Amino acid sequence: MDIITTHLNADFDALAAMVAAKKLYPEAEMVFPGSQERNVREYIKHTSLVYTFPRLKNINLSEVTRLIVVDTRQRSRIGALSQCLGNPNISLHLYDHHPNAPDDMHGDLEEIRTIGSTTSIFVDIFKVRQLSVTPDEATLMTLAIHEDTGSFLFDTTTPQDLSAASWLLEHGANLNVVSPFMVQELSAAELGILSELIDSATTYSIQGLPVVVARITLPNYIDEFALLVRKFMMIENLDTLFALATMGDRLYLIARSRVPEVNVGTIALEFGGGGHASAASATIKDMTLIEAEEKLVLLLHEYVHPRSLARELMSAPVISVPPEMSIAQVNEILTRYNLTVVPVLDTERRALGLISRRVTEKSIFHGLGHLPASEYMSTDFATLSPDASLRDIQERIIEHRQRFIPVLEDERVVGVITRTDLLNLLARESASNSLDPDREEQPSSVRHRNLNTLMVNSLPKEMIVLLRTIGEVAEEMGFSAFVVGGFVRDLLRHSRNSDLDIVIEGDGICFAKELAGRLGGVARTHEKFNTAVVKLSDGFKVDVATARLEYYEYPAALPTVEMSSIKLDLFRRDFTMNALAISLNPKRFGLLVDFFNCQNDIRDQQIRVLHNLSFVEDPTRIFRAIRFEQRLGFKLGKFTERLIKSAIRQEMFGQCSGKRFFQELKYILAEENPQPAVYRLASFNLLTFFHPALKLDQRLKNILRETHRSVAWYKLLYRGQPFRQWLIFLLALTARLTVRQVSDVCRKFEISERDQEALLKQKMAVAKILKVMNKRIVGDDSLTADLDGASLDAHGTEAQVFSEQGPPLRPSEIYWLLKGLSTEGLLHLMGLLVRRAGKQAVSMYVTELSRVSTFVQGADLRAMGYPVGPLYATILNHLLEVKLDGFVVSAEDEVSFLRQHYPLAKGGGRS
Repeated sequence: MDIITTHLNADFDALAAMVAAKKLYPEAEMVFPGSQERNVREYIKHTSLVYTFPRLKNINLSEVTRLIVVDTRQRSRIGALSQCLGNPNISLHLYDHHPNAPDDMHGDLEEIRTIGSTTSIFVDIFKVRQLSVTPDEATLMTLAIHEDTGSFLFDTTTPQDLSAASWLLEHGANLNVVSPFMVQELSAAELGILSELIDSATTYSIQGLPVVVARITLPNYIDEFALLVRKFMMIENLDTLFALATMGDRLYLIARSRVPEVNVGTIALEFGGGGHASAASATIKDMTLIEAEEKLVLLLHEYVHPRSLARELMSAPVISVPPEMSIAQVNEILTRYNLTVVPVLDTERRALGLISRRVTEKSIFHGLGHLPASEYMSTDFATLSPDASLRDIQERIIEHRQRFIPVLEDERVVGVITRTDLLNLLARESASNSLDPDREEQPSSVRHRNLNTLMVNSLPKEMIVLLRTIGEVAEEMGFSAFVVGGFVRDLLRHSRNSDLDIVIEGDGICFAKELAGRLGGVARTHEKFNTAVVKLSDGFKVDVATARLEYYEYPAALPTVEMSSIKLDLFRRDFTMNALAISLNPKRFGLLVDFFNCQNDIRDQQIRVLHNLSFVEDPTRIFRAIRFEQRLGFKLGKFTERLIKSAIRQEMFGQCSGKRFFQELKYILAEENPQPAVYRLASFNLLTFFHPALKLDQRLKNILRETHRSVAWYKLLYRGQPFRQWLIFLLALTARLTVRQVSDVCRKFEISERDQEALLKQKMAVAKILKVMNKRIVGDDSLTADLDGASLDAHGTEAQVFSEQGPPLRPSEIYWLLKGLSTEGLLHLMGLLVRRAGKQAVSMYVTELSRVSTFVQGADLRAMGYPVGPLYATILNHLLEVKLDGFVVSAEDEVSFLRQHYPLAKGGGRS
């Protein structure tokens, strides 16, 4: 069997080339390996093509003896038909116009020509063999050539394409049919997507060339996305455009270029796609949108080299060492960051010398690792200015034989250029060998939006003054200050958030001390993490951190913190919605810094990670994602949810500190209503992570529901008495675990002794009280604890409700029964009591009985002549009981009660 096929998501050139190949292989079947573009489907449906296209699922691939592939040579782009290549004695014929790529297939027959369209190749063959085509076939082939050459405007167009179109016109091609497919009107929905795409665009300056990168997230696949990209280029008159689109759960790249300096086909190959220098696409796997953009910009820096200034070529920020650092420590840094050379800088970031891995390793070998770097650093080195030309760079690196050049501005190091940077620029090396080990390249574009008006309208005057003061102090110290994270997120959501997190590009600890002195506060510093907390005189706290990057020594490890820039600091954060910053320095006050298109995720109410190892490096982010999802009413992005499930399958939790997981659980249980988050945890089977016996069945759901109602009721009382809500819900969550099982949970998650004692004490006390209340509280609406006629004994096991019914509890009995419980214990008890009688008993205690006291106190008893001693407690307790039960009301009643029940003998003392 002979099969003619093409690439996935077939376009007109693919369709026309298949039809053309059918002229050469009349016995072959034309089979699409997958979907087609919408216009292609419409064309097949509504035109008079006489060809049929059998479904792939109806083809027995093992019977294929010859495979004819058109418009691609990449095995990955022909889908399931690639299985045919393993058939014995398979013959492979290839017809393609795309540039050569490393993973191209090689056939028994190859017609490969670098022209504008594969269809043009077949037309040339028809001319040589004197084959004719029908007017319908000529029309389709003309349409294909027009589409792939941009109506002969793309720079990939060749004279052969024009000649092929002329020949097809001679054979009856109908341009009236071609025209509507080339000039298409957009629907209202497509216009909206186009507008959003344009708004999302960022212009990167790559070696002096403007390159536009747009990104968008859509709920479903859009057939005409490539058309929207083309319209975007026309409207904005762009030379180069890369569009990244998450559609459903897949990520796509569509790229177009009008300039020879930017070969989009080469870049698309790096993402597993392909195409021409002027038009290319890829389906990107195992990357988030943000990671894809980061990789894209890195590739642009690598492949686009029209001209170069040192400012464009240099890498920044620079990893450096101080002169006093030991050679052994310098060697660790070189190893950690896979560097070959590192500059030695003073406190003003002036270059003192360079030290290489070769020097450090030899020094350590000779037992000199304890000496400072200044002892063996090279002090004879050349430097460049940011405006240095390519000629200057070549001179320093080639003629001076210096592989590592510091770039200085005002005598301070602002970047570095390596020998490999220059070689990449000159030779345009492939990705496999183009990245220098001592290069740390990061794209530098940022999307700005001025939030000044929003801040003034939304924030209290005192907050605005504080933010401006922070910016002014930073400016005076030569630093850059930003407010970051949830504060910015909630400002954009028009929601109040007073948690002030400040990031300093500079020395955060020094800044915190200066700010505290300026505002009359106190700075508490954490040298290990380069962070500080400034506590102001009114008690308000400002968290200050040094802009930092984090690297993880192993999955689920705590991060190691290093100095960095604001972009790297934001990139380390948990989710895109928290990776926003607002500049506070006076000249830039109110400017929003959004490197990762975070605003769109906030608008779309999506929770997305910034890179796909996020949950591997820090599994506690899973619990944070769930908490934010429920609190904010957002949804997990599809890819982010997939990453969560992957981390759970790989059991990453075991490598992380239990204390950190428990802290995240506390945050969840302290939410206004923790129930939805607990349900979400259960949907990921995460409750069993805390204990295998912890399962969310209907009984536990009822306990959580009643607990929430009890807490809400208590809050409405406005008692002003603080309580730990997380403890109440933890008691509820573990209500059906035994004391031993709860103790196991405490040990596993390193719960503090104080919290462990409170948890176990209240759990056991409530279990005992339930027994008494089940026995004594009766009536038409009799009490049932734990929902189905069972209560929990002190060990967490289920005790049957007592069948015998004693007398109802008096108020004084309720008082003594509940007196030992904390607020958390009382509300937990109320959450377990589902019948009205039991809840009323607890409610009576909280609102009335707990506040009752006697008029007569110990001093009064002494004045009345009662001898001091243990008798006082007996008398006062008895007096309180009768008052609770309503037998005495006034002070006179109490005195009368005492005279009657505790009479004094003549001359003092009780008779």
